[in-house]
Amino acid sequence: MDNKLAEARNFFDLNGLNNIRQQANQTDQASKKAALKEAAQQFESIFMQMLLKSMRSAQEVLEADSPFNSQSTKFYRDMQDQQMALDMSNKGTLGLAELIERQLGGGDGSFTPRSVIRTDHQAPASQKVEGDVARLAEQFLSGAEKSADKVSNNRQAGTQVPLAKANSVVKTSEKSSPEFNQPQDFVTALTEPAKQVERQLGVPFQVVIAQAALETGWGQKIIKNSDGTSSNNLFNIKADSRWTGEKAQKDTLEFEQGSLVKKNEPFRVYNSISESVNDYVNFLSSGTRYQDALAKPDNVEHFLQGLQKAGYATDPNYANKILGTLKSVSNFLNQ
Repeated sequence: MDNKLAEARNFFDLNGLNNIRQQANQTDQASKKAALKEAAQQFESIFMQMLLKSMRSAQEVLEADSPFNSQSTKFYRDMQDQQMALDMSNKGTLGLAELIERQLGGGDGSFTPRSVIRTDHQAPASQKVEGDVARLAEQFLSGAEKSADKVSNNRQAGTQVPLAKANSVVKTSEKSSPEFNQPQDFVTALTEPAKQVERQLGVPFQVVIAQAALETGWGQKIIKNSDGTSSNNLFNIKADSRWTGEKAQKDTLEFEQGSLVKKNEPFRVYNSISESVNDYVNFLSSGTRYQDALAKPDNVEHFLQGLQKAGYATDPNYANKILGTLKSVSNFLNQ
């Protein structure tokens, strides 16, 4: 290991952090990867410090009568905790550094970077979506309708599996997995299927594209099967007990009782993106779980809050992240 990077493992050597920055600016990939690994461990140590601080706070009520309770003692104890947190992160105690490194570094695709935290359980009704979603949504959606027709007309002619009604699923005999080299390719390919969703559910097609883009990283991080082929799962819908089709296992992060937990979960596999979009329609429209969200589907704020409350994702910023992606979608449609 680079001696300069090793200095970053001493919490009280502030120059060590600067060494990480310098290492990251090197041109060779080996140096960049080493710097990324050290930076990820620094982030894990920060999280570990927060855990230790919470544990110490829980003991404060018992320290009032302790002869060792003093500001000096707390000062040196905090110093010890800070170094201990860094040492524990270097050993991979939580595994968080590894996740951060794989998310930021890309790697071989064995792990899908996700800003979305998926859950099959219903989120608390008190969970609110922050931000003025309606105001920003109106701003991002303005002007996109006109350009969408242009994108649709420029699509290359070819066979396409039409979307079925909301209570049916399209079946194809051969798998079709288009490649999305650029975000623009993803938007172009999803425009027409998303418009089918809008016609069936009433959800603005731009929002459908934005959600799929957020879930899959503009098509770059679609979950893969064990043989390396695409699952075509654009909305990261899990394969629960109701699913009888093919499945793909994938590592994911989930919130459980306020804490992030790494799990390996099964996800649905489709023969084409048309099947994926069609199943998305079925997933939202079947049952009563998303009934409130679909009560006013053309109201972006209401729809996104409805998804949040129904537990589509437990990420408290899920709706705002879709909104941020929606801005990019609108920009691509306006090109």
